[in-house]
Amino acid sequence: MKITNFSPIIVTKDAKSVTGLFEALGFEHRHRKEGVGDGKVNVYDMKHPDGFRVDVAQTDGLPQDQTLIRMNVDNIEEALELLAARGFKNPLGDEIEDSGSSRTALMVSPSGFAVRVIQHTK
Repeated sequence: MKITNFSPIIVTKDAKSVTGLFEALGFEHRHRKEGVGDGKVNVYDMKHPDGFRVDVAQTDGLPQDQTLIRMNVDNIEEALELLAARGFKNPLGDEIEDSGSSRTALMVSPSGFAVRVIQHTK
């Protein structure tokens, strides 16, 4: 398995203020993906000129913001197997979400930190 990206994702109800903060730090919007997951999540991919990246995910229903790790890989099954062998659990069971352009699954560690594993298919 090859890791092709490793960066934070901030999940929030107020993406406008979070993206505004990162814009003030020099980050620029690369692209926006709407209707991810259950169709209610919009994701803003931001990149700094020095190569740093952060995603901001807009969603409702969270009592407070959460920070996850985004890990893009070339083989999602292998990545999920590696994490599961170390005690990580997928809250959706064995489900891998497929958007048509990527496949993704959330994996939560025994101590509670989460990794969003993504494999781009297009």
